[in-house]
Amino acid sequence: MELIEKVVVYPEQSTLKKRIFLSNIDLCLVVYQDTVFFFDPPTSEMSFSEIFNKLCNAFGKLLVHYDFMAGRLVQSLEDSHRFEIDCNDAGIVVIAARTDRKLSEFGDIFAPNQDLEELAMFLQGKQEEEIDLKEKPLLSVQLTQFACGSLALTAHYNHCTLDGLAVRDFGANLAALTRGDSLIVVPFTDRTLLRARNPPRISYPHFEYGKATNIENLFSVRGTSGGINVRQNVTQNQIQILYLSPQQIASFKMKAIKDCNLKNVTTFHVVAGKIWKARTIAIKMSDDQVSTMLFPVDIRKRVSPELPYGFAGKDEIHMRIFLTKKCYEYIKNNHYIKFTKSAIKYLCNALVPGFARATVKELTELEDAYHIIKVQEGIERLDDEYIKSSIDWLELNKGVPRREDSFSLVSGLRLGIGDQHFAWGKLKCSTPLTVKPGLVMLLPAAPGDGGLNVCLDLLEDQMYIFRRIMLEF
Repeated sequence: MELIEKVVVYPEQSTLKKRIFLSNIDLCLVVYQDTVFFFDPPTSEMSFSEIFNKLCNAFGKLLVHYDFMAGRLVQSLEDSHRFEIDCNDAGIVVIAARTDRKLSEFGDIFAPNQDLEELAMFLQGKQEEEIDLKEKPLLSVQLTQFACGSLALTAHYNHCTLDGLAVRDFGANLAALTRGDSLIVVPFTDRTLLRARNPPRISYPHFEYGKATNIENLFSVRGTSGGINVRQNVTQNQIQILYLSPQQIASFKMKAIKDCNLKNVTTFHVVAGKIWKARTIAIKMSDDQVSTMLFPVDIRKRVSPELPYGFAGKDEIHMRIFLTKKCYEYIKNNHYIKFTKSAIKYLCNALVPGFARATVKELTELEDAYHIIKVQEGIERLDDEYIKSSIDWLELNKGVPRREDSFSLVSGLRLGIGDQHFAWGKLKCSTPLTVKPGLVMLLPAAPGDGGLNVCLDLLEDQMYIFRRIMLEF
């Protein structure tokens, strides 16, 4: 792997110097993520240098609207145990690299594998155990050209800035700007919409969260020290992949609908139920232990009032039909009126953990219908009051998503990232570089295959049990 160029990209225009409040949902996700986006060789005569320049120019324009991405994490002025973002135009890092290997030599690019980590070689530098967050860019990217002409764009970003849906829209905007078009989605980033109530009011028990400790946490560094210096995990884990074909998934759903007499059953419901049972048994938890499976749920339309989503029309009356008053004033004051018919979305973290919870004995002995119903209940319980109660719980307890006797299932099946068209071609696919311990990911398989990949961190003997249970009918 050869380093070609490394630049710091700043917003094309100076932005307002300010500090951005981070919600308790954001503070549960103060951790860096790595995702790689693949492209076939450009169909045009565009050189790699031209592509890199287009990418840098597009980022410069995009950071004007996503000013927080060019900022840095700092301690809150009001609470030393909270982070906030200093919008100081410090910029992001963009790297050009070239490898003499072909894309085909990197194995299956539709699921994480260790070979893919080479595509982030120049992003993380030395594997330091401690990093100073206030000095670290919130986003760094590496554009790599393969010997065959294919391209990979690897993003190393702090999860507190954007959730998966917001990353998708960030990418759609970046793609549009590389083509010379306007924004597809106008970012609405006022995170105070998800501020805790004053005084906080906890209405439910919240088994999805636990208090932060000084031990490694899958999600966040919150609570580690109260300072800005944090330790990061540098250990390698063993990624296992289980492919589920469309026929197998259809059989799972048919069994749930016919044999268990369930209604409104989705692919996620049945696959999540099976994963919960299979993983719990595979890691050999005792019968009396309680197993908890977490899964992120989009709350944009579950809170009242709903988080902003609408269309900016050609006149102010049309805008008022779709937008909350606060969102309308934000868009008007930031001069976004010119983006006619651009979707306006809350582009921050708006995914909170739903959960399914049962004893190991119940998971082992009861029918599949029980597991599926528990998953459905975990989604349905997230109404406006429950969500606000959970935010208040985090406010009082400075907590993080539960880690004890639990794991998190994250689905990337419906993000629709593959529809993005950049100046140099259509996005082929996107893949996380790794799967952290305690995490299970559902990713689309190769388009010709259909189905999905279940990606998780298990030992070989555990994976044998997991696979056997997953494929039982």
